[in-house]
Amino acid sequence: MIPAAFDYRRPESVDEAVAALAEAGEDAKVLAGGQSLLPMLRLRLAFPELLVDVGRIDELRGVREEEDALVIGAMTTHHDVMADPLVRTHAGLLAAATETVADPAVRNRGTLGGSLAHADPAADLPAVVLALDGELVATGPGGRRAIPARDFFTDYLQSALNPDEVLVEVRIPKAGDWGFHYEKFHRAAQAWAAVGVAVLVRTDGGRIAEARIGLTNMGPTPVRAAAAEAALAGAEGPDDVARAAQAAAEGTRPSSDLWGSAEYREHMARVLTRRAVLAAAGPA
Repeated sequence: MIPAAFDYRRPESVDEAVAALAEAGEDAKVLAGGQSLLPMLRLRLAFPELLVDVGRIDELRGVREEEDALVIGAMTTHHDVMADPLVRTHAGLLAAATETVADPAVRNRGTLGGSLAHADPAADLPAVVLALDGELVATGPGGRRAIPARDFFTDYLQSALNPDEVLVEVRIPKAGDWGFHYEKFHRAAQAWAAVGVAVLVRTDGGRIAEARIGLTNMGPTPVRAAAAEAALAGAEGPDDVARAAQAAAEGTRPSSDLWGSAEYREHMARVLTRRAVLAAAGPA
């Protein structure tokens, strides 16, 4: 299908992009890598009057360290995220999960910020950034503001970004001493995850001292498996992990569709959480 007609602007700076969005109001959309927005335009699920293409804004790319955090530009591609040595060292969960996103063509065009701003609960990276306790930084007419990942995803395909704001960077606390694993079930290599589980585990003396678990496609937003996280504190060995994983679906609201019922997704969340935690914790 051919998209509806729209105007197009390609600003050279964040300030120019913010000005264009502020002028257009809610009738504008930001175009990053285009891997989520362009299919929606073709299907006429989105029909903005203006596209603001931020693809030439170099300040939105790259990875750097700032004390105890990594700062990743919103326009950094999936390929560059997963290949970056700082990400692999200090945020291995993000690198590992990004390697599973779609296919090489998408990973070379799609961006971390674009995936997060799209706020699809079936996408891999929102749940990962949630588990990492990430922070998303936006710039608008009133300046910069930081939004914790737990507050960023507000509903299905909706985020806390205002219409006149641009997502400029993602801040990830360094987690070099945590074990990690991303486990997902999907019907085909390029398909959305039916369920995904992003896990971080910190061990102490052979026991799990702390766990963080982000769930993909278990509700209208990515969610933390808070009950399972609490149950894993002090867990020692596969049996303890299996018992704690039974709480993984508590408080979630998965949908039913052609690829699985809500009950099936709850079952898969428990199974995948057990697998992911055991992989993250390493040998007993």
